[in-house]
Amino acid sequence: MKYAEFKNAVLDKPLILSRDLLRFKTGRQNILNQLGRWRKRGLLVRIKRGVYILNKNDRRINPSLKFLANQIYSPSYVSMEYALNFYGLIPESVHTVTSVSTRKTARFKNASGDFVYQHIQPSAYRGYKSLKDEAGLGFLIAEPEKAVVDFLYLNKSGIKAEDKSVFRESFRFQNTESLRRKKIMESAALFGNNALTGICRRFCDFIREERTK
Repeated sequence: MKYAEFKNAVLDKPLILSRDLLRFKTGRQNILNQLGRWRKRGLLVRIKRGVYILNKNDRRINPSLKFLANQIYSPSYVSMEYALNFYGLIPESVHTVTSVSTRKTARFKNASGDFVYQHIQPSAYRGYKSLKDEAGLGFLIAEPEKAVVDFLYLNKSGIKAEDKSVFRESFRFQNTESLRRKKIMESAALFGNNALTGICRRFCDFIREERTK
């Protein structure tokens, strides 16, 4: 099969799955061999084993990093630093796409980006919503309050008791006036962790103080 024929067959797909290509009448091994050759020539970009997208010049659909993050490792939703930047809650640009999952901690790096997944317990795997990216593709991302709590949970070892300055000076939280304190404490309760609950209470105090400035 020629690349032009293959490209026309997959132009309307956001992702190309090697298992879906077996319908082509060229044989499984031939397809796999061709995928490898096209990848070496830069015609295909491998997202993970068995999952590809067309190169930037040929693709019709440009899936976002947020969409790809959901697809690479499932179940997962975008959270922590990447979500905090998405909502404008921290000023720094975040180049690594951070997510949480009920599966073990993992990291994937490919030509599209760097994707990190942190483990959280199943009881805390909620507080996310579905949005659509610029290509109209759906992705899951933490609600603002849950992104904060996920971040604080996974960084709690570096937060000293009664220390509120860390939220401003180290983590550089900003634009916190829209955050709902009740929602933060409800999200914290999902983890059943006393240390996290205390940290989130101090964070709510930090929000209150920021609003009075």
